[in-house]
Amino acid sequence: QVQLVQSGGGLVQAGGSMRLSCVASGRSFSNYGLSWFRQPPGKEREFAAGISAINLNTYYADSVKGRFTISRDNAKNTLYLQMNNLKPEDTAMYYCARCSANICPRSWSGYPEYRDWGQGTQVTVSS
Repeated sequence: QVQLVQSGGGLVQAGGSMRLSCVASGRSFSNYGLSWFRQPPGKEREFAAGISAINLNTYYADSVKGRFTISRDNAKNTLYLQMNNLKPEDTAMYYCARCSANICPRSWSGYPEYRDWGQGTQVTVSS
């Protein structure tokens, strides 16, 4: 099992930037794909961004493509989400997650399954 502890988040004005971090401890971090999900108020949890373990390939939801950047520093066991040009519709609880394979699915309930989740961090974008 891997423990994921998130930091960052808070309140930002529309058009602003914010970076989320997710530090892992426990099992090896570098061997697994990682993702960021978010859950807007009253809505289902949705995929935001993912990064593979091998080759560090990245992929994004259409709603954040071009504005968000996912990255990982395996030496520091840390996953990042840089969010630029934030919009009010980006307001959500954000979660980092580790799946059991090189590349993670876009569905939180998909396969290969997500094994570990961060505690969540609130991001609020004011208009």
